This record gives sequence, structure tokens and C-alpha cells, in this order.
Amino acid sequence: LEYCLTMTAQRIDGNALSQKLRAEVTSRTQVLKAKGITPGLAVILVGENPASQVYVRNKVKACQDSGLHSLLEKYAEDMTEKALLDRIESLNQDPSIHGILVQLPLPKHIDSQKVIEAISPHKDVDGFHVVNAGRLAVGEEAFVPCTPLGCLMLLKDHMGDLSGKNAVVIGRSNIVGKPMAQLLLAENCTVTIAHSRTQDLPDVVRRADIVVAAVGRAEMVTGDYLKPGAVVIDVGINRLEPEVGQSKGRLVGDVAFDDALRQAGAITPVPGGVGPMTIACLLRNTLVAAHRRAGVAAPEGI
Repeated sequence: LEYCLTMTAQRIDGNALSQKLRAEVTSRTQVLKAKGITPGLAVILVGENPASQVYVRNKVKACQDSGLHSLLEKYAEDMTEKALLDRIESLNQDPSIHGILVQLPLPKHIDSQKVIEAISPHKDVDGFHVVNAGRLAVGEEAFVPCTPLGCLMLLKDHMGDLSGKNAVVIGRSNIVGKPMAQLLLAENCTVTIAHSRTQDLPDVVRRADIVVAAVGRAEMVTGDYLKPGAVVIDVGINRLEPEVGQSKGRLVGDVAFDDALRQAGAITPVPGGVGPMTIACLLRNTLVAAHRRAGVAAPEGI
């Protein structure tokens, strides 16, 4: 009897949906190229952070695969803040560049917020500029950060209309938590933002039809946090300590996946869930930026 009552959540395949979106971006890019416009993305990496190098390499390859123009600029760890700001200003003026991405984190002597604010809001394809954050908050057209945008696409692809759903976002960062809450509000969800000071977090999460976990703590959300049938989007990516005989530990999310499988209705795996959507949405935002720059209506459905 216990076996019969055990449910196994559906795995939400971020790889499949990201491939679909990337194919659409590739197709739309060809249409734009026929009009003499090639969407261009500049990616700036300062320093030798190994994780950042991997992320940047993946972003540049994704651009090339979809036919976008990509400009990768790598600078030494000791690059001055002024030199970086000057370079961003010249990219703001470059008509062949439609999106500018400065890979975070930056070295400690550079003010990240100052750098983000230096990027033109029209080229801010990461969606971090205060102008885009403000426009999103009041419901105007804006560039939305790629990770929450990818999460929303996964939710809508799986659930369809989100109106009236109770959603809990765990985490309040400017990069994921806050914009995710704004996007869910715009879809007519009832939204709670939970965080490290939330009292009785499991009880708060247990009321949710939709759970978005973005706290950066490995496997913090266990199955007993979840309402039966809840849809779980796991944004976290954490590497555990290696087990005996392993060279490196396995990657896990902020949700204890195997435990959650028995309670949730659907869940994104880590890896293979949100991650692929983040890069696909970066391409999408760059394509939209190129349309806007050219005065051409951005295509629907992306």
C-alpha cells in the first residue's frame, strides 16, 4: 500500500526546452541577418576565476552556434576599475554590439554595481541595470535576468496558465529571487519571498503550488517542505565534497532531489534543468536587443 501511494515527480527537461528556444533564436537570427543586421554580444572576463572561464566559454560557443556575433575580451586580475568602465563606454557606442555582459564576480577592487550601471540599459542583456529592474517592477518592457526568465519559461511550458497559483521564491537576490517574484506576479500568481530570516520556512513552502529555490545551500529543501504535487524549480548549483575514490564531488541543487521526487508533481534536475535555459535566454535577450536597435518589432514567441 505504501508503495502505491508513493508518487514520482515528473522531471522537467531544461535541455529540451533550451534547444527549442535556441533553434528559434537561430532561425530569427537568420531572418535579421538577411536584413543586414547580425546580433552581437560582447562578453568581458576580468581575472582567472575557473568557474567564470567555463561560463564564458559556454556563452561564446552558444552565440556562435546560433549565428550571433560574439566578442570575447579577457583582462588581467589587476585591470583598473576606470579601464573597465572606459571599455564598457566604448562598447555602448559600438553599433555592432547589441548586448554587453560583464562576467561576475569581479575582482574585489572593482565595484560591481558601478560596472553594471555603466552598461547602457538598451544593451543590458543580463537585466541587472537598475533601469531594467525598475521597468520590470512596474510592468514595463524590460530586459529580464536570464535565469528567472528561463525559470518562468519552464513553468509555463509545464503548467500553462499560472494565474491564481501560490508561489514561494526562496532567496531574495537581485539576480534571481526579486526578479523571479516580479515575473510570477505579472503571471497573476500569489507570491511569497522567503529568505534566511523567514520563520518556520518549511511551513511557508508547504503552502506553495510553485517553489523556486535559489538560496545557494546544497539540498536545503527536503521532501517534507513540499505540498504534494508542487512544481519545483531548483536554481541552485552546488558541488559536494568528493566521496572516497572520487576526484571531485557531484553537483546538486538547493533541493534534495531524490527526496523531493516522492512528494513533488514535477521538478527540474541539477544539472540539466535551469542551467541550459539561462544561456538560451541570454541569446534570446541579445536577439531582442538587436531588433530594438534596428527599430524592428521583436518576434513573438521567444
